[in-house]
Amino acid sequence: MLLLTPSSDTKTVQLPETSQLKELCSDIENFSSEPQLQRVNCLAYDEAIIAQQDRIQQEIANSNPLVSDRQDLSVLQKEYAEDDAVYQLKLKDLYKKYAYIRKTRPDGNCFYRAFGFAHLESLLDDSKELQKFKAVASKSKLDLVNEGFTEFTIEDFHNTFMDLIDLCVKQPSLQELLNSFNDQNMSDYVVVYLRLLTSGYLQREHGFFEHFIEGGRSIKEFCQQEVEPMSKESDHIHIIALAKALNVSILVEYMDRGEGGTVNHHVFPEGGDPRIFLLYRPGHYDILYK
Repeated sequence: MLLLTPSSDTKTVQLPETSQLKELCSDIENFSSEPQLQRVNCLAYDEAIIAQQDRIQQEIANSNPLVSDRQDLSVLQKEYAEDDAVYQLKLKDLYKKYAYIRKTRPDGNCFYRAFGFAHLESLLDDSKELQKFKAVASKSKLDLVNEGFTEFTIEDFHNTFMDLIDLCVKQPSLQELLNSFNDQNMSDYVVVYLRLLTSGYLQREHGFFEHFIEGGRSIKEFCQQEVEPMSKESDHIHIIALAKALNVSILVEYMDRGEGGTVNHHVFPEGGDPRIFLLYRPGHYDILYK
């Protein structure tokens, strides 16, 4: 089932479950006497589902920028019913700590895009930290090559990442940085590279992270299936790895239906002094500002 994260700008769309697809294909097989016709009918149905998913993604793209302008945090109020006591209490708690939000497109890449933009935005007025970050980012390609990644396959992504950092060194306007992150090609290349950095760190520190991988998969398999592919959502393990790979501290506020009327937060890695503040709602990350 494809379930898109609810927001004021997107619609929740449910597609048939896999079991329903199998049941439909079974019905087609019982109806059709020719095996080849059975396969054609099921293939046509699968293609229809893929086409529907593509239309949904296009609708999301048309109504949501990759990274939005900064907005007053009160825009979240209209996303929840007035009688939804759990979320209304948590919104009030969030208002005590933050004033603004910058939304990201709910496309499965939101954590990486939010991280990339928020961190570079925070460095625009801090040339010393920007130079430190540039040095770490420059060296990161060699770290990936040493981890077994082919230099030729990662070079373009690294170059785009460094180009964006070099743009920040030139002290561009905030709008110029925002425009860069809303350029689909450049923005996606940055996301790909951040995914590669996350994968590289997980594999480099496999002795620690392998204890958190479910399903009997190796770290390499987990990275190939859950980290490196675009549109794969991120969890604690991804955040920890990227934060440590780039030596950046991140604070994530978790707003869900958990008990209590407060929004809980966690700093990655523990004990860090965060300069990036993200809001997590089930399946989605946005950027917060105090």
